[in-house]
Amino acid sequence: MYGVSGTGSVVGEEWGARAARSRALAVLRVRGRALGLAVLPSAVAVVLYAGGVTGHFTGAGWDTARWVVTVLALLVLVAATAVSLVVARARPAATPTVELAETAAPDLYRLVRDLADRLDVPAPAAIALTPDCDSWLEDRTHRAHRALRTSADGDGAPVLVIGSPFLWWMRVGELRAVLAPVVAGTGPAAHPDIAAARRFVRGLDAAVAVPANPGLDPLRRFGAGAVGQVARLLLRACRGHASEMERGVAAAGSERAQAVDYGVRIVAQEQVGLAYAGWDRLLTRVALPAWRMGRWPAKLDAGVVSALTELSRRDRLADGFSSRLGERPACDLLEEPGAVDEATSLLAARLFHGGPAEPGPDWSPVEWSQYPEEVVDRKWRTDAARLHQVLDGLGPAGSAAGSGRALGDGPTLTRVIAHLSSERSTEPSTERSTEPERPADASPAPGMAPDTAPDELPPAPGDAPAPARHDAMSTAEGDDVRAHEGADESDADESDADDSDGDDSDDSDDEESFNPAAEELAGALSALLAREEAAREARVAAVALSAEAAARSAEKDDRSGAVPAVAVSGPDGPLPLFPLQPPRSGRDLLADHVTAMVCCAAVDTAEAVPGLDWLDGPTLMVAGERAADLGPRVLALVEDGDPEPLRVWLARTGVRPEKPVRLV
Repeated sequence: MYGVSGTGSVVGEEWGARAARSRALAVLRVRGRALGLAVLPSAVAVVLYAGGVTGHFTGAGWDTARWVVTVLALLVLVAATAVSLVVARARPAATPTVELAETAAPDLYRLVRDLADRLDVPAPAAIALTPDCDSWLEDRTHRAHRALRTSADGDGAPVLVIGSPFLWWMRVGELRAVLAPVVAGTGPAAHPDIAAARRFVRGLDAAVAVPANPGLDPLRRFGAGAVGQVARLLLRACRGHASEMERGVAAAGSERAQAVDYGVRIVAQEQVGLAYAGWDRLLTRVALPAWRMGRWPAKLDAGVVSALTELSRRDRLADGFSSRLGERPACDLLEEPGAVDEATSLLAARLFHGGPAEPGPDWSPVEWSQYPEEVVDRKWRTDAARLHQVLDGLGPAGSAAGSGRALGDGPTLTRVIAHLSSERSTEPSTERSTEPERPADASPAPGMAPDTAPDELPPAPGDAPAPARHDAMSTAEGDDVRAHEGADESDADESDADDSDGDDSDDSDDEESFNPAAEELAGALSALLAREEAAREARVAAVALSAEAAARSAEKDDRSGAVPAVAVSGPDGPLPLFPLQPPRSGRDLLADHVTAMVCCAAVDTAEAVPGLDWLDGPTLMVAGERAADLGPRVLALVEDGDPEPLRVWLARTGVRPEKPVRLV
């Protein structure tokens, strides 16, 4: 639709830019109509008073009309003024990012400015990084974002936000080619009509969210709610035009960037999809278990290189991409890549897990070399301890298999196997919790050690969409999305088939279980995890409120506009902004905990060690090889109560299930 250039009244003008300006004028017309409607009663009142002065509108009826219209005009003006003030003063959403001062990345700033010169567009005001596989322009000229701006922001140019995985996986030439259409978007963004339309839409969007502010009293909340309703009406009136305006801006940027590194950009777009696939696996399989333990990997961006290299080895669609690693990586454009990587890794933990904004005793970084020992091993032992805690809570059931610790002096794998393979009654004991089953996981309950963590964390109810990014010109176009989906799906099919950490799940989860003992144990385990999750949410909410208060105080105190070389900015929330996994059933949670118990027994009694798989996360290494056949055997025990496949595996591996294991 916007692929024609050089047409219209201006030679060389992109068709997308013309379409964007046309839509911007449509948005501004909505604003003009709203303003005209607000002043209409005042205009009528002026006419009535003028008619009275000139002797045309005289009499009691006209006097009454003048008073009624005057009162109505005053009310409408007061309401319009209130709406205008709220829209102007409301804080627009800002994407949480890691800010890069020019002293922290002079070569990257130089690359972007040279690119802007080649495209004949204004250079972005600043550069920021986000833990995501995307890049866009973001307007931060609002006074509420003063603390996020540098002295270069005086011209009102937008900020260039770059996905941090791109810097570590892409080469310098590829990054330049990928950023070309994004940087080209600064040209249309500088047009007065487009800038005014964007400010109007951002103000309306921010005004809609004002009633949700926690510090409002009932009267102010009522007024903010009324203003929010007006803002919603105006947003609905201009939503279609605003969307088409942004499409036109993106089309204009893509059109102008076609002459810049076009051949390299085709290859680089393939890397966008590959980076997205590897980044997603690294977060969900590797980083998430560490976050639940109160640890956050401090070098996520460096880890994505290892993950994508492994993905290139496993996936035929990505075969050969790792050969590019001999070229200069884009992270060399940073003065201190390690410090930037650590800042973006901490921000990723805040966005995807809701972790604290600063490291602490219960929230400390972990290096990749320490991951197997400090995360994998402790995760298994924490899950095993929880499993035996639930078994103790179930109490005796009239048989040796279920009689607490009757089968040994300590927590043994034999006890778990005997419980799950017994024909015990499904009647719950009096000691069992009566809380409803909830597929959840969380941080330790009040009785547990502060550095322990559960296995599964449920996201917020429903699928939380990514927050809207204003003025976003994405680098990943339709072809990139399809490339990512193909690579990710082919890798997921292979990796999920041999997952050794209990991530294997039965396709018929909704079918009725044939193992009553497993159902009882899964229900009690889910209830315990629900209590731990509630305690975790309370702690995170308290930390988030403290962080928000500190941020507001810092915003009031900081009037200089200066930012450090590497600074984290953006809103905090009591829950993860981007939940990584859907809720899991109690049966899946039980399989994970049984697998953890088996791994603990293998480490304590056989020559097995915890390991790290870059795409699948925690894994058990037996004689230097990954134990890829453990998952189906655990499922046979949990689903069918059949212990024989697992016992055969234990005997072949040399694991002694009757010996107590060490718990956290």
